[in-house]
Formats: sequence, C-alpha cells, structure tokens
Amino acid sequence: MESFELQDELQALQDVAAYFIDNEHDLSADPTAVSDLLDSAVDALANSSDNITHPEVFDAYRSLLKHAAALQGAHMIKILDSLSSAYLAHLDATVRDIDEEDQQTCIAAHKMPLEMYAFLLSWFVTAAEKVKTAGDDDAPAPAPKARRGRGGKVAASRSTARTKPAEDWSWQNQIPPTLNLISKILRMKSQKIWQTSAERETFINCVVRPVYYIIENEQYMKSADIRRGVYKAICLAVKHQSHALAAQISIMQSLQYYEHLSEPLAECLAALARDFDHSQLGDEILREIAGKTFSAQDTKGPRAFSRFLVRYAELAPRQVLKQLSLLLSHLDSESYPMRMALVEVIGTIIRELAESADGSTGTDADAGDGGNGLGLAGGDKEKVMKQVNGLYELLLERTLDLSSYVRVKVLATLARLCDNTAKFPQQRLAMSRAAVDALEDKAAGVRKGAVALLVRLILTHPYGIFGGLLSETEWRERYEQESAVLAKMEGEVGKAVERTEGEDGSQADEEDEEEDGGKKTQKKKRRDDEMDVDDEDEEDEDEEDEEDGEGDVPMSDSSPRKKRARRKKRKSELDLEALTNEAAALGALNTNQHIQAKLTKKFCLDALEFIRTVEDGMRTAQKLLASTNKLEVLEAMEFFRVTYEYRFDGAEAGIKRMLHLIWSKDNNATSEDGREVKSVRSRLLECYRTIYFEPVQNLDPKQQINRIAKHMIEMTYDATLAELTSLEEMMRQLMDEGHIHEDIVAKLWQVYSSERPLPRAQRRGAVIILGMLALAKRSVVADRVETLVKVGLGDRGKSDLTLARYTCVALQRLNGSAKKVKGSLLDKTLRIDMENPLFRKLRDTVERPCRTKEWFPMAEQAINTVYALGERPDVLCGALIKSLARRVFEKKPAAGGDEIVASASHPQMDRDPDAMDEDEDRIDPDATQMSPTKASSQGGASKDLGDAFELSQLLFIVGHVAIKQIVFLELVEREWKRQKHEKEMGGAAAKIGGAGTPNKAKEQEELDQVAGNAEDEIGERIAAMREHELLYGSQSLLATFGPMLVHICGSPHKFKNRTLRMAATLAFSKFLCVSSQFCEQNHRLLFKILETSKDPSVRSNIVIALGDVAVSFSSIIDESNDELYKGLSDPDMVVKKNTLMVLTHLILNGMVKVKGQMGEMAKCVEDEDERISDLAKMFFKELSTKDNAIYNNLPDVISHLSVGAHAIDEEAFQSTMKYIFTFIEKEKQAENIVEKLCQRFRLSEEPRQWRDIAFCLSLLPFKSDRSVKKLIEGLQFYRDKLHDETVYARFQEILTKARSNKSANKPDAELNEFESVRPARSSVSSWVVGR
Repeated sequence: MESFELQDELQALQDVAAYFIDNEHDLSADPTAVSDLLDSAVDALANSSDNITHPEVFDAYRSLLKHAAALQGAHMIKILDSLSSAYLAHLDATVRDIDEEDQQTCIAAHKMPLEMYAFLLSWFVTAAEKVKTAGDDDAPAPAPKARRGRGGKVAASRSTARTKPAEDWSWQNQIPPTLNLISKILRMKSQKIWQTSAERETFINCVVRPVYYIIENEQYMKSADIRRGVYKAICLAVKHQSHALAAQISIMQSLQYYEHLSEPLAECLAALARDFDHSQLGDEILREIAGKTFSAQDTKGPRAFSRFLVRYAELAPRQVLKQLSLLLSHLDSESYPMRMALVEVIGTIIRELAESADGSTGTDADAGDGGNGLGLAGGDKEKVMKQVNGLYELLLERTLDLSSYVRVKVLATLARLCDNTAKFPQQRLAMSRAAVDALEDKAAGVRKGAVALLVRLILTHPYGIFGGLLSETEWRERYEQESAVLAKMEGEVGKAVERTEGEDGSQADEEDEEEDGGKKTQKKKRRDDEMDVDDEDEEDEDEEDEEDGEGDVPMSDSSPRKKRARRKKRKSELDLEALTNEAAALGALNTNQHIQAKLTKKFCLDALEFIRTVEDGMRTAQKLLASTNKLEVLEAMEFFRVTYEYRFDGAEAGIKRMLHLIWSKDNNATSEDGREVKSVRSRLLECYRTIYFEPVQNLDPKQQINRIAKHMIEMTYDATLAELTSLEEMMRQLMDEGHIHEDIVAKLWQVYSSERPLPRAQRRGAVIILGMLALAKRSVVADRVETLVKVGLGDRGKSDLTLARYTCVALQRLNGSAKKVKGSLLDKTLRIDMENPLFRKLRDTVERPCRTKEWFPMAEQAINTVYALGERPDVLCGALIKSLARRVFEKKPAAGGDEIVASASHPQMDRDPDAMDEDEDRIDPDATQMSPTKASSQGGASKDLGDAFELSQLLFIVGHVAIKQIVFLELVEREWKRQKHEKEMGGAAAKIGGAGTPNKAKEQEELDQVAGNAEDEIGERIAAMREHELLYGSQSLLATFGPMLVHICGSPHKFKNRTLRMAATLAFSKFLCVSSQFCEQNHRLLFKILETSKDPSVRSNIVIALGDVAVSFSSIIDESNDELYKGLSDPDMVVKKNTLMVLTHLILNGMVKVKGQMGEMAKCVEDEDERISDLAKMFFKELSTKDNAIYNNLPDVISHLSVGAHAIDEEAFQSTMKYIFTFIEKEKQAENIVEKLCQRFRLSEEPRQWRDIAFCLSLLPFKSDRSVKKLIEGLQFYRDKLHDETVYARFQEILTKARSNKSANKPDAELNEFESVRPARSSVSSWVVGR
C-alpha cells in the first residue's frame, strides 16, 4: 500500500457501514469464504509482519472486522492472535532499529505498519462486542451473588475461563493480554518515528483508544487484571508519550458520563503520581474540577465527581492538599453531593496531617511533593497544627449546612477522625459541643450521627491516665487535688520574699497566690478529714478552681499590672536581700515538676469540660429514646450503654428511661447498608444483660450472684409505676429466655426472708423482682408460699405495709399469667379452697388496726389476691366488710351518723394518719402498732364515737370489692358456659355416634343453636344479677353502702376529712361502673364533684373513673360529653394529662362520639407541658388512621380555635393547624376543604378570621387542577378580603407552591387562569375604598 493516512481512516470508521474498502469481501453472502480469507491473511502475517502493508492482506482484515457480526468465536481468536503476534514482532523490530539509531530510513519504514496495526487493533476492540459464541453474549453476564470488593470478579473470571473449552470465545479473557500489548507499544520511543507532534498524537490516541473503550463497560472494570492493565496503559501514555492533555479530556468526559469510573480513575491518577512520579495530570484535573459549577438540579454529575474526589483524597491526600484552596469553593456549591465530598476530603487530609505531625509518617514517604504540599520545612509541627485547626474549623462550620445529608456526612467524618492517634483535645471539645447541639437537629439522620459521634468521642477519649472512667464527681476531686498541689508548689516559692510587713506572695506568682492563698488551708483540712461537702460548695470551689486554671496560662491579666504599679510607688520598701533569696528559690525549684503540675491541672479541666458537655447532651439523648426512627433509638441506647460503662453521673437516668422500650413492637431485625440491625427490644435486652447480668472478671461465683441480685433489687429503688411495669415485662422475657439462673432466684429469696435487719427498700425490692420472675415461671413463688405468708403477711408485713402489698402481688402470680383468648371458654387459673390459712392471713392483714395511708394500696392488693386465688372470694370479703363496719359503727351503743360527721370534721383526726406515718419507720420489726384505743385517745377528750380514717378504710374496701365482684361474675359466667358446653358436646357426640344417620351435620347445627341459646340465657342471668342484685338486692351487702356513698359525696360541707372524701369518691366511682340504674341516677353527682372539688387528686381520680364508666355505660355518659372535656382546661397538669389520656382511649376505641369538641383536643398540641403536647400529637396521628376522622372534624376545629370564647392566639393557631393539616393527604379531601374554606370567607367579618382561613388554605398542596379550579370559583367570596396584606401574601404563597409542584398532572393552565383573574393588591384596595 502506497500510503495510509491514520487520521482519515479513523474519521471514516465513525460510520462502519459506509466505510469503503478497496478489495472488500462480502462475507455475509458466502460464510464459507471466511475461513479461506482468514487463513490466507494469517499466513501472510506469519511469514512477515511487514505484509500488513500489502493491500490484499490489510483489506482482508478490514473486511473481516467490518462483517464481524457474521464471524464465529474461533475466527475472532484467530484474528486477535495473528494481529497481536505480528504487531508484537514488528514492535520488537522497530525498537531494535531505534536503538541502533543509524538507520533513519529503516525507522521511517516502520511508521505505516505500526499505524495499520494500531488501526486494526482499535477496530477489533470495538468489533469484539458483536461476536457471539454458543448462544452466549461476549459481554460477560454478571455472576450470581458476586463478591464485592477488589479481586472478587477476577476470581470468577478465572474459574469461568477454566471451565470453558479452549476454542470458546470470551473477549473478557482476552482483554488483559491485549492491554499488555498496548502497554509495550507505549514504552516505544515514538518521537523517533513520528517527527511531527500531530502525527504522533494521532498514533498514540489510536493506540490508547481501545483502553478508553474498555473502561466504559462497568462489568469489565470489576476485574482486577483489567483494571491494572488499564491503569498501566494510561500511565505509560501520559508519562512517555505526551498524552496528558488528551487523557485529561478523556478522564473529565468519563467522569461526566460514566458513574462507575469515579473510583477507578482516581486509583489510576494515584498510581500515576505514586509509581510514575507524574502528579501534574492529577493536579490539572483537580484544578478543572475546582472550576466547574454544579446546579442543585444536577444529580448525576456531582455524584460522580464527588466520589472521584473522595477516592483520590484517600489514595493521594498530599496531592489534593496542594489544590485544596481551589477545591474549597465547592463548600458553597449549590449541589450538596459536592459539599459532602469536600467534607470527606477535608477529613482525609486532617488524618494525613495528624499522622505527619505525630511522626508516624516519614518525611521521605512522598518524595518531593510531601514537603511542598504541606508547606513545611523540616516537619514544622506548628504549621501543621495551624492547618489542622483551620480544617477542623471548616468541618465544624459545616455542621450548620442547609442540607441534612451534608450535616450527617460531617458528623460521620468527625467520628472517623476520633480514631486518629493524635487526639487534638481542644478540637475534640469543640466536636463534642457541636455534637450536643446537633442532638436537637430536625433531621433524624443528623441526630443519629450526633449520638454516634459522642459515642466515638467517649470510646476514644484521651483522659485515660487515671483509669479511663469519666465520673464528674471523681474528676472534680482530682482537679481540686491538682490545684492544691500547684498552689502549694508556687506558695513555697513565694515565701522566699516575704516582706517584713507580712505581705503575702511574690511579684512573679502573685496572681496564683491571690486566688489560692485564702482557701488552701481549708481545702487541705477538708481532704484530711475526708468529710462530705454540699454540692453548692463544690460548685463554688469548682468555679474558683476554673479561674485558677485560666489564670495559670495567660499572663496578661490586669490585676498583676495594678499590683506591680502599686509596688513601684513603694521602692523604698524593697528588700534587695529578699530579691536575691527569691531568685535562688526560683532556681532551686524543679521547673519540670512545676510545668507538669500546671499541665495536669489543665488536663483535668479539659476532662471536666468534656464530661459536662456530654452530661448536657444526655437530657436531649433521653428524648431520642422515644423517637419513631428505629436506627436513632438504637444509637441512643448504645450511647447510654457506653456512658454507663464509663461511669457518667447522668447515665443511670437514661438507662432507666430505656426500660420503656421493652414495649416496642418491632421484633424483626432489619438491614442497613448491608449489615443486619437488631430490633429495639432485643437490643434493649442485650444492653441490660451486658450492664447487669453478665459476670465480671476477678469475682468468684458467689460474689457474681450477689452482684447480679443486688443490681436487680436496686432497679426497683424509687421506681415509678410505669418503670415497674416495664421492668416486669423485661424480667419476664429474661426469665423466659433462661438468662436468670436459679442461684440468683435463691439469693433473692434469701434477702427477702433474712432475719437480719435489712433496709426496707432491699427486702421490698427482692419480693418485687420475685413476683416479676413468677410471671414467666410460676414455680418461683409456688414453691415458697409459706415463706411469703410468714414474712410478708407476718410480723415484718405488719410493720412494713409496702412489703405486705408487694407480697400480695407475688402471691397473685400463683394464678399464672395465662391471658384469656377472646371467645375461648378455657380457664387455666388456679383456685384455692377458702379454708386455706393464706386467706386467714390476708384477712388479718387487712383487718389489723392501722392508721397509715400505706394501708390503702396494701388492702387493694390483698383483695385482688383473694379474688385471684379464692374459690368463693365473695364470702371472705363479705365477712371482712361486716367486720370493718362493726369496728366503725359499734364502738358505743349511742353511736350515730352525726357523731361520725363530727369526727370526720375534727382536725385532730385529720392529723393522726400523718403522725403515725412518721413513726412507722422507727418501730421494731417485731413490735406491734399502736392500739386503736390509744390512737383514738390521742384525739383529745372528744366524745365523738366515729372515726373518719376507719370509715375511709371501710368505704375503700366496699368500693374495691364491688368492682372485683363484677370481674368475678364474668369468670363465673365463663365457667358456667364451659361446663354447659362440655355437657352438651358430650351428649351430642353420643347421640350423633349412635344414630348413624346421614344428617349429622344438620343435627350438629341444631345442637349448636340450642347451646348458643343456653349461653345467651346464662349471660342474661349474670347481667341481671349485676344490674339489679349487687346494689339493689334485698340480700346484698353492697346495697347498704350505695346511699351512704351518695350522702357522703354529696355533703362536702359535712364530711371535710380529705382522706374520707377521697376514699368515698373512689368507691362511689366504682359503684357507678356496677349498675346502669345506679349510674343513671347518680352520675351527675360525679360531674358536680369534678367541677367543684379543689383537690387535684380527687379530680384526677374522677377523670379516670369517668373513662371506666363511659366504657361500661357509654349511652349514659354520651349525654354529658362536654363535661369530660372540661378537664383539658384544668389548671393542674396531672388532671389535664389524665383527661387527655382518657379521651384518647375513648375516642380512638369508639366509646364516645365526638360532637364538635375536637378543638379542645387540638389546643393541647401546643401545650406548654411537653408530655401533654406529645400525647395530643400521638392522638391525632392515631386518629388519622381512622377513615376520614380528621377530615370530618376539621371545620369544627378551625372554627373552635379561630373565633369565640375558645379561640387561641394566632401563632398557636398556625402551629396547631400546620401539624393537623399534615394528615390531609387525599386529593379529594383537599379539594373539598378548599371549597368549604372559600365559602367561609363569605360569612366571616373579622380580619383575624380571614387570616386564619387564608393560612389554612396555604397549607393544602394544590397538586391537581380541580383544587385550583375550586380556588378560582371561590374568588367571589374572598375578593374583597385580599386588601389585607397577610391574606394577599397567603394567596401568593399558594400560587408559588402550586407552580413549584413537580407532579405529572401539574395544573399549569388553571394556575395561569388563577393568576389572570386574581386582582393585584393595589386594585383590590382601590375597589374596597370605592365601595
């Protein structure tokens, strides 16, 4: 061939179908000619690599490649082998000729063959994708479940290659050898052959072109061999063939269009700088990226470039550091992925600088670039620290970024930096403060990241020289000790220059002496005596000590200058000999010890600041435990577990708060980022096992058991009812799963029954835990009933009624914890004969004279135990009521109701219970309480025969027996039904079995109907008993007390004793739940007490009772619905909270109908008390799950809160509505609300109403054209209101929101219409004025 223009050929190859070949062979017409043509061409090249210049040979290869789709895999293998071997042979010959350098003509002769081979190889790479073999694509299919990470794919490729026959075509297997051939070509001294740069550049681009084509395939780049070959080829081209500019263009284009190339190209540039000492290309690309701008709408481009920057910074941080000043412009980029990338890049550079400052990275590690990049001379640590401080400041600034994704990335980066060997204490303090601030971020991901950062800061804290624990109390003591040591050391120096006048302190150290001198001796005495001090004193000392620490470092305080000025005026008094002595003393002072003491003091001060910062964050972290985001909750749990292990003072409160998560409903583990995440409940159990139940080192088994039992008991100390309930569930689960050993249970029994005088809380805690464990395993208490009766209901129980109360709870566990299945007649409860000594003990415990308020909860649990275990509890309770009644009413024959009234109002009787309550803790366990005669004699010389406290006890028992009797009747009903069902089923089975008729199914159906009728009959009989006999029967004991309760509750001016009124009101409330007749006659009295009572405890109890009454007789309470909502306006927060909880329960379960009172519930959304606000929000969230419930009540809510007596201020209205409108999600609902609100404008006259309605309209989404149509149609109603500035602004917001909507059915036409018909504000104003 006479000539070959490579540039022209490459240009023509852009359209393969139109590519012209002089001697083209049409292989598609005659497939058999392929082998002949290929064999002749291969033979020609085998004879001599120069034969490629022969037109027939070159055209043969071009024809084969043009019709590659018609070729088989074997043909492609043959083509590649022949071209590669001939290309390599010619390359070797060219290199030899170049080395000899005296055959310039021969060197020029190699130009055309090399270009032809390069052209054919480039074409072959693009054509190889089109060839198929044995029905498989050449492009490799992804392997099933391929291993992630480097080397994963190449292993799969090799195994595939081994299993295929040798003749099978696999282009992926041929790529590495092809890339090796290209690398050899690029090592050639091409400038000796191509004299002009244009020709040389064309050839090199043609050689490298297959490389860029290969990297476009994501599957190929997963192979480590291919990646290495690609990197090597590009690096050689850039280093030896002046390919840098072309490579820069190609790399930037690849980053723009191929996301999978971000990390490989970063690795390639890092290899170029590291292995080929050519960092210029990386610098140029970084500069070009720094000059790019990314919009917020562009997502693909920024993501690819950000991944590139992050990976390149990991591999070559010094290179990125050199261009960091340019790259920092992206911190203000609109695109958040770029800001995230810069955050990670800064983190990587900080890590690199920290290692160099720490001396862990050698100065020769990065050749010439390291020193230049850092701008250091001889590893100057001060400059490095300055850079690190600046970078940390940039990171901390980004914690306030607008995008939550960036804030999350900042916190994650800071968390990784905590693992550095260099700790940077000041930066860590700033990080901890930023993390605590981020705990209140509105984004859950940011809060989770902040908690994770705090955990890392604690785990990697630098304050480990005193054991590593972080108790504020201990560190404060250490700080005081170090301050005293330093003060003493500096005080000895000061004594060298004591004046004759007795002046304290030397001129050099007067600042420390002035601050420390007055209190040194006091501190020393306090430490010597080891006496406790008040917290207030400690804080005062601490503040003074902090001033100490601050005074040691800066020496520019004004007080020394003033003192020195004063001294200069008294020069005549200076003693030269004293100055000489001072200099000698200073010289003798061990300078190192002095510096070390100062540093230790500063160290303690830093530790205290860190501890206090974390302690501040704990209060917010406790709130995160109630988050709806599961991952956030798990992170908060880990935070409290870690802080507890490090002995933070406030960690225990968080651990206790975690208990309530035992009720979490997520039982299934979920995955996050490929790793499995446990459920909240299982993680909670794991945390508690780790903290309390796992054995610790260096303890024998007995000590381990004692420690675990002690922890379990201590969990009950000062626990609220809610905490005990959650603890009970957790103990049950732990016992179920076998985590609590029998030896621990035995130890708890030992504590409970110990004869030694133990603290009351300890013995109580033991029986509480035993009762909890018995929920899972009945034998825990079943085997030790005698012990419970002897201790809890014996002498110790008499002296400690709380112990007796929890003993009764434990005894109830004998009944098991099997929950009744709805509709089931099975009863697995255990019933004991009434002659059992247990019941005698229980009755004695209740009847025993006692005047402490602890008696009431104890008596309640005793009655519960009787009804839980007894076969005929009503018999025992009837006898108990009679006994107590005799005690109240039969003291003197002349006793009458008036005397009881007088006694009830006697002030001395009101004080007695409290007096006895105080004495309770001081009596001996074996001693008996004060006799009733003695107690009554303390009341003075009164002749009153009644006793208010004893009457309170009687009424309390009567009320509780009434409510328990209802439950017992339900059990009786179930038992009757079960017995009747078994009897009938047995008879029916015998009848059906004996008859043998084909109508068995029909007869069975008839029998079921008869049995159902019988069950209905039983139910009606029990209901009648409850309705008419319990409170109105002639033989009923309870019937006697109904009128008495009504009289006492209805006569507060006569019965003024607080305890009596509380007990009577409670019993009266329980009576209302028994009979609808009694309820209908007397329920108005309960509402009257709720309205008039000044006692918040009474009001709170009534609210809860009304909830129970509403469940029992909803039709009666429905008439007085409005009265229920009055509690939401109660000044007492407990009453308010209980009212909200009761209403939530009643409304959500459909017990009461909502009749326009939803506005009162909505008021609570913005309540000052956080608990009430959270409960209200939870109510609306649950209500939103009911069909159209919020939508139906929304107009009433708006009216209630906007105008009238119940209206709230405008700001609170907007905040409340903003929350409630989040539940209006259906488009149809939004359309109807638009129509209703527009019509409201017509009837509204006050500007406040206009503003409220307009605000509500602005909260709707306006996604559909119908919503906008409704708004346009309603223009006539609000046209005259648009002159109000706020109303007009709201409609402007609506227009803006609707236009920014990105939904597919965006109503552009309607919006344009609305904008055209909506008058400008100025024209509206003039129209209104004109009218």
